[in-house]
Amino acid sequence: MAQYVVYRRVSTRKQGESGLGLEAQDRDIALYLQGYAEDECSVLASYLEVESGTVADRPELTKAMSQARASGATLLVAKLDRLSRKVSFIASLLDDPRLKVKVACMPNADKFQLHIYAALAEQERDFISARTKAALREAQARGVRLGGLRDKTNKRNRAASQAADQRAEKLAKIVLPLAEKGKTTRQIAEALNKAEVRTPRGGHWQSAQVSRLLSRLRSRVKSYPP
Repeated sequence: MAQYVVYRRVSTRKQGESGLGLEAQDRDIALYLQGYAEDECSVLASYLEVESGTVADRPELTKAMSQARASGATLLVAKLDRLSRKVSFIASLLDDPRLKVKVACMPNADKFQLHIYAALAEQERDFISARTKAALREAQARGVRLGGLRDKTNKRNRAASQAADQRAEKLAKIVLPLAEKGKTTRQIAEALNKAEVRTPRGGHWQSAQVSRLLSRLRSRVKSYPP
């Protein structure tokens, strides 16, 4: 019997709570299991991550991959970008001889083909970014004023940064002593969750979030420990 470990990812907690993005992933995975998987198959576990695809250190993905390797099951995702948006990260997973990977929306693709698709997708994103910048330069050359929108965006960004600094300061007395003692970001995240301290979005702390919090604190005050 074929076995699968399902991994789903959304970028924000709001998406996770509203179901935005999850319904499409669930649909694609169900279509794969019903129409492309072996006649007899089972899902050993399903993992859900709320994190950006650009972050490499994702606890739920680590758990999913570990279970897939240990059991010999196939790691199943709805789309390739649910694993990552970085071709280098995807390549490292595909090169792992102990890890089998299937993408629901590309049911017949092997590891080599998935690697190619990841590289093409990254090229497309780079091209779209370059095209957008070129369009803005052309608009500016025609005399279109872009500053008003940019000023408003900058004000919002400054306000968001100030709010983040204030939240970070409130947590400084908790996380900095732990960092001084040599605790890892994962251990600090576990301590915050155990103390029922929530993230700004009301969720549980993860290693990457603690790392960003420490970076923000250290950038503000040079006397903070590295």
